[in-house]
Amino acid sequence: MKCYKCGNTLTEKDFCTSCGADVKIYKKIIRISNTLYNQGLEKANVRDLSGAVICLKQSLKFYKYNIKARNLLGLLYYEMGEMVSALREWVISKNFKSKKNVADDYIREIQDHPNRLEAINQTIKKYNQALLFCRQGSEDLAIIQLKKVLSLNPKFIKAYQLLGLLYLKAGDRETAKKTLQKAVEIDVNNTTTLRYIKETADGSSQDEGKEKDKKGTSITYQSGNETIIQPITNGKISYGFSSIINIIIGVVIGLAISIFLIVPARTQAIKREGNKSLIEVSDQLAEKNAEITDLNSRIETLNQEKAGLTEEIEKYESDEGILQEYNYLLNAVSLYMQNKSDVIPIYEELSKISQDFVNDNASESFLSMYQLINDDIRTKIENAYVNEAYSAYKAQDYDTAVTYYSKAFTINPENAEALYQVGNAYRKAGETAKANETYQKVIELFPGTKRANDAASHISE
Repeated sequence: MKCYKCGNTLTEKDFCTSCGADVKIYKKIIRISNTLYNQGLEKANVRDLSGAVICLKQSLKFYKYNIKARNLLGLLYYEMGEMVSALREWVISKNFKSKKNVADDYIREIQDHPNRLEAINQTIKKYNQALLFCRQGSEDLAIIQLKKVLSLNPKFIKAYQLLGLLYLKAGDRETAKKTLQKAVEIDVNNTTTLRYIKETADGSSQDEGKEKDKKGTSITYQSGNETIIQPITNGKISYGFSSIINIIIGVVIGLAISIFLIVPARTQAIKREGNKSLIEVSDQLAEKNAEITDLNSRIETLNQEKAGLTEEIEKYESDEGILQEYNYLLNAVSLYMQNKSDVIPIYEELSKISQDFVNDNASESFLSMYQLINDDIRTKIENAYVNEAYSAYKAQDYDTAVTYYSKAFTINPENAEALYQVGNAYRKAGETAKANETYQKVIELFPGTKRANDAASHISE
């Protein structure tokens, strides 16, 4: 026994030798819980399941961490056909004690058999449907549903009790008694079942009787639910005309019995057959609807997978897709192999490759080739852009000069000369505002340098 406060093992003392907590009442509570568990175990051994359930519930009220009591309670529920209650107790037990707990085996035994889980689900649905039929007054439909429940779960005591009660209401006491006896075989001391069986016995002693009325003027016969009265004249039975009258009355009563008893019974039998056929058709329709729902779900899943694959393909094939990135690299490799010295077109192709792709999605072979070419031309491209810009400037193609000088400055932001020449190109092209803006950047980025002073002179001019 562990201390509730510190978890150390308790001794025979009424206090914890480790933390000093008072455990006298705590020990008494656990002893009571264990006693109730033992009583429940004894009742379970003689198949007094309902009595055992009561004892085990009381045991858990005293000490909810009594794992043995909780596991046994789950087994009792399982034996009584109440699968959901059994699983609930085992799951709670597993949460209280996650290791070396036999509840793991019980839960795994059910989880490893999907058909059993499906049977449990169908049992619950059909039992609830039977209860609904009872509330609606459709006892025949409820009986059919309960028979299906018991075919799926032959140990469901509540289903036996409800079925026996329906037979008892219908007047079929013999069938009710047989049905309830099956419940007794599972739980020998279930008070509800025994009370229903007593009801079947109390109603079976109604025999046909014969009595005289108080005035002695007639003889009364009791036949089933019918009372037949035969008059007496002067202490003797009157024959002749009275006999004819009695015969006529008997014929009329017979016709009435035929009309009011036989015909309705036959009508009920026809309705019962019709309801049975209707339920079978409904079950088949439900199965087909379930199959259709399952197929629709599969179709939806496949459509989603198709959409995902289509999206992936579009990513590969689009202008910004993976294939396009590989095309840019292949173009750069081709140009590189044709003429390594012509670095501008090579660099232009490499610049088209997304840096996000290079950083996150590129393969090792892609990165290897990309780095090889990029490292080789990195030191050459700035001079190449400056040379192209200078040639264009001399040829008075100032727009081209601005483009190449700007690219050279982008590659090397420390190249004050390239930025200064951008301003000169704008000035030569007559775009004074852009020229002054560029000169101002030179002054701000490279203060105190010769090019900053030259830029200031141009602005003042």
